[in-house]
Amino acid sequence: MTDRIDDEAGAAMDMGRRTFLKTGTTAAAGLAAAASMSSPVFAAGGKPEVKGAKLGFIALTDASPLIIAKELGLFAKYGMPDVVVAKQASWGATRDNLVLGSGGGGIDGAHILSPMPYLLTLGAIGKATPMNILARLNVNGQAISVEKAYLAARTDINAARMKPLIAQRKAAGRKITMAMTFPGGTHDLWIRYWLAAQGINPDVDVELITIPPAQMVANMKANTMEAFCVGEPWNDQLVAQGLGYTAVSTGQLWMNHPEKAFGMRADWVAANPNAAIALTAAVIDAQRWCDNPANNAKLAEIVGGRDWLKVPVTDIKDRLLGNFTMGDGRVFTNAPFKMKFWGSNASFPYKSHDLWFLTEDQRWGKLPANLNKTAAVAKVNRSDIWRKAAMLAKVPAAQIPKSDSRGVEKFFDGKVFDPANPAAYLASLKIKKI
Repeated sequence: MTDRIDDEAGAAMDMGRRTFLKTGTTAAAGLAAAASMSSPVFAAGGKPEVKGAKLGFIALTDASPLIIAKELGLFAKYGMPDVVVAKQASWGATRDNLVLGSGGGGIDGAHILSPMPYLLTLGAIGKATPMNILARLNVNGQAISVEKAYLAARTDINAARMKPLIAQRKAAGRKITMAMTFPGGTHDLWIRYWLAAQGINPDVDVELITIPPAQMVANMKANTMEAFCVGEPWNDQLVAQGLGYTAVSTGQLWMNHPEKAFGMRADWVAANPNAAIALTAAVIDAQRWCDNPANNAKLAEIVGGRDWLKVPVTDIKDRLLGNFTMGDGRVFTNAPFKMKFWGSNASFPYKSHDLWFLTEDQRWGKLPANLNKTAAVAKVNRSDIWRKAAMLAKVPAAQIPKSDSRGVEKFFDGKVFDPANPAAYLASLKIKKI
């Protein structure tokens, strides 16, 4: 790429899944045992070099593939019964633990913001730590929520409606504070894009601060900020508690946009190539399970449980189904911009999407303007491992993308990103740092 950018064992697995759906998480151990009988899974890539890995996750609905792969015994199915999925306090903690690696008391991989493996590899957020992206975990499913004061202005996808109130508050000497979850990460880029598209400079007109996802609602309640961008279920929880409303779901800004990734330390992947394929195959299986509407209630029950997100099931399941009560009178049913884990090729790590992330981080000064994006993508993105894992997971050939590029992308404000010409896209943006 340039800048142009099952048999008997399967039956046992199906039986295990049916048992799980009937009896809940207590059946997970039995399912793991049934899954581990599946010796044919090793034929495609060889037996995993290790039986486990330590993976991190943040309390967000889009961590579901890792959570479900653990709960349903899917890692065990692929010969890795000792995988640990451990909660991280923040994206900063995820970064620090990846730098440490499991050998230093940290983690080997994680549910992670898609730009972070690049920021880590390039040493842009601390000690340079080469990373690999093995899969995308979801598309869509984030949102920008605002305080009730913006109801009168009917602020929605049109951020310009905020301008009079922002001007009024600034004239009174008040700072306009908005939150995202990590500088240069997806939530930072979504809120910046939303503001800049309507003539609001995110570096001049407002102050962007960093708040961990699980602390967003509490900070809004404490009047720490006027708006925030974060993944679910925290936007829905804000509405449920009557503290604000959802201005826009990010899939409305860019339909089926890439979001979280499954990232691993590159040295771990190099030392354990078969295990990397096995982990990715388990994640793919989990993504297919998560995307089945019939599993929605069970998915919300598991992910919302005390071992994982610790939130009411209702804060998760409605928006998973695409039913959005925005909190300002707008209601969407089966919305096309809902979170997807498998549909719309959500799992495949398109290199063209990574190119967009790098371009946006250049736009906002998070990465140098002279960065060789082609080389960075070639080093970090391991779509080759995803393809091997998809074969191992018996994904139908028709569901495996033939190209590493999804092609031209279109945004809500009319902008177009052609991976064949990132420079033209960047030049078309009025508000930027470079």
